Amino acid sequence: MALLTAVLGTTHHPFYYALTNRPPEQSIPQAPEWKRKVEAYRETLTRAKPDLLVMVGSDHFHQFFLDNYPQFLIGKAPRYDATFYNEIREFGLPKYSLIGDEALSDFMLRRLMDKGFDLAMSFDLKIDHSIICPIITTRPRADLPVVPIYANIFAPPLPSPKRFYALGRAIREAIDEYPSDKRIAAIGTGHLSLELGGPRQFKETGPDPVFDRQAIEWLANGDIEAILANVTHESLEKAGNATAGFMVLILMLGIAGPIRASYVDNLDLFHTMEAYITWSPNGAA
Repeated sequence: MALLTAVLGTTHHPFYYALTNRPPEQSIPQAPEWKRKVEAYRETLTRAKPDLLVMVGSDHFHQFFLDNYPQFLIGKAPRYDATFYNEIREFGLPKYSLIGDEALSDFMLRRLMDKGFDLAMSFDLKIDHSIICPIITTRPRADLPVVPIYANIFAPPLPSPKRFYALGRAIREAIDEYPSDKRIAAIGTGHLSLELGGPRQFKETGPDPVFDRQAIEWLANGDIEAILANVTHESLEKAGNATAGFMVLILMLGIAGPIRASYVDNLDLFHTMEAYITWSPNGAA
């Protein structure tokens, strides 16, 4: 059976690439520390020695819209083009082409259906910064095959936090059942408190620092009971109008299992708190 060697849950700040590759006088004061933290986090994946990656992200209305937005979707393609024109223009992100793993995509789709999750599928999925940013930060060589999974965190009605966690558990079961000797790592990106276009967007911290600290503690301790007891769509909206992305991190905890994280770090970065969390299931890392 396949071995799940690491589960990474993090954020996907689109300006990391541009701001850490500019000359110091054109960047921000936090850029050197930001780069150091990301490179330290990257080592948690490197040490896990994965053969392929299950990547969980969300489409930022690049190819799915309010009239046709799947709750959960899996890619089933041999290759995925990545980075949309506006991400190149606005964020300075490079273009990528990621190798797919059709065999694992097909196996996971069938097993997840057996477990009660009827995911949409796409043979023509294009990847946006929710997956490209963690490729840049954790595997910049982009040399491993990927299975991309998209979750709806934007188009109401949204799945519940409980449903996100349950899907994570089902993904974990599917990985454990995959008849292969491959070493698999799972990487997912969401948000802590985040405000986009609202009055709290440009604070020196995220819009709700209390939520940010509590959320990192919950994830670090694997405390899914506290998360499900306290996190609702209403509480996420109160923390910031884009904080629903935290549910992807709940999903990643589902993949890991309710275990303590083996690596936890964070960085307060102008209008957001960046989080870097790794769980090591099976003691694999």
